[in-house]
Amino acid sequence: MFVSLQFKLELKKEDKEKLIKLMRKQSSAIRTAHNMLKELEKEKTKNPHAQIYQRLRQFFPELPTKYIDSAIYKAKQYPTDKPVVFGGKRLFEKLCKNHLTGKLREKLKKQWRELRQGTLVSIGSKSDRGNRLIRFEDLNGQICLRITTGNREFIYAKVLREPSNSKDKWLTFMAMLLESWQTKNYFAYTVELKLRDGEVYGSVSFEIPTPEVRYTKENGVIAIDTNASPIHLAIAEVSKTGELLSYQTISLHNLIGLSQKSKDHQEWILAHQIVDLAIQRNKAIAIENLKRLTRGMRGDGKATLRKILHQWNVKKFLQKLIRVAMLKGVEVIEVNPAYTSIIGMLKYAPQLNIDKDIAGAYVIGRRALGFKEDMPENYEKLLKDKAYLEFALKRYEEREKELRELIEKESNEYKRNALKSELKNVEYAKELLTNLLQSLQSEPSSCEGANGRNPERGRVAKTTLQSAWQVLKVALLFPILGKVLPRDLSPLKPVLVEGVWDRVRSRLVPLEAGGTVPIRDF
Repeated sequence: MFVSLQFKLELKKEDKEKLIKLMRKQSSAIRTAHNMLKELEKEKTKNPHAQIYQRLRQFFPELPTKYIDSAIYKAKQYPTDKPVVFGGKRLFEKLCKNHLTGKLREKLKKQWRELRQGTLVSIGSKSDRGNRLIRFEDLNGQICLRITTGNREFIYAKVLREPSNSKDKWLTFMAMLLESWQTKNYFAYTVELKLRDGEVYGSVSFEIPTPEVRYTKENGVIAIDTNASPIHLAIAEVSKTGELLSYQTISLHNLIGLSQKSKDHQEWILAHQIVDLAIQRNKAIAIENLKRLTRGMRGDGKATLRKILHQWNVKKFLQKLIRVAMLKGVEVIEVNPAYTSIIGMLKYAPQLNIDKDIAGAYVIGRRALGFKEDMPENYEKLLKDKAYLEFALKRYEEREKELRELIEKESNEYKRNALKSELKNVEYAKELLTNLLQSLQSEPSSCEGANGRNPERGRVAKTTLQSAWQVLKVALLFPILGKVLPRDLSPLKPVLVEGVWDRVRSRLVPLEAGGTVPIRDF
């Protein structure tokens, strides 16, 4: 499938003058080639291309030979059986009218000259590293266009182009370029530059390969979880039977502070590394389907985290990863991210003694393979233990009281906003635990009654089931570990494996009798 993409160029003043001069020469060569084509067609000459080429070499000796070939290619796109007005027939007819004078006439004349004289075309070829005369190159992390002006002289122009969405073919083109630079396996692309309103615009035409998907989830997946604090990628290799085979983390701190162009370049390299890992392990790639990301608000007291979220766009990186995988025949499975972090944190991090982010990636991989995550039996028992839930609720009440006192004393607006945000989370946790306790004290919510009566009870049970992992997070982490997002989750292993929450609760009973709760960030 052939695709044509548009972009804009940014040039220095002296380089722009050289480019406009070159455009005039080739535009003149295109018009001359078109007139020759019409004459040779009437004479029914064999191999007209060779004759036109030789004549153009005589008329335009300073024009590089590839530009002459490209001029003939461009001239063949115009019809030879009817008159052609280079620069546009409508503009030419307007200029022929005598009633136009002054600035309006000069404006139309400028537009007509740009259309007539402002074209530069270079046909690409695989043997010439994609394109001999007008070639895309990476110049210090910036995508540039190297334009040959003649006598082995070049000018460089910055390419100003950003993908408009995840389906923009520009992402595919950038992935193909980086792949060709790394493997030296180049692909042909044709570049055409146009002058419009004093600015230089370009279009690149190329063929998108459609390789067969060879690496699928039949052999397992490489699952990826993106994290902002600390900023890194968590990667888990999951077998087709749902087992964790290996894992690693890749820090992304080197991306912070880079320019957007340099950041894009590094992200393309990282995307290729991950896809190459999937190919090496003969597996598909599993990622989260991130539709909406919250980046925080000014004044929320979390400036550092907000800065990271604004400097690194997770969705853009995942778009690059999908494009590279498509080009290399690797299947990409996007899964619903709901509760993946919580399930990994509570279920697999303490069980396998791994980091909570690696555990989140593991859950993403299992979900991509079709596995469902049931809540461990001992956790279900914990959520039915009224004594423990009352203790957990007491912990949150103490923390709420402490936060309200801190908010009254705090004079710094931003620190006070952070405390208010934590207080809001504490109130939400209290509400969840209170509702759970009330449901335990009432009759079973799954009982609908005879002949389908009391349908509301059935809906309550469904809602409780959907939010069970969220309730478990609230009931476990802060009451037992004193943190909402702890790095070390190994203390939960006895609760998970043996169900010995009584012993854990007995160690925390003095706090219920009036102890203090350490300040933690929610």
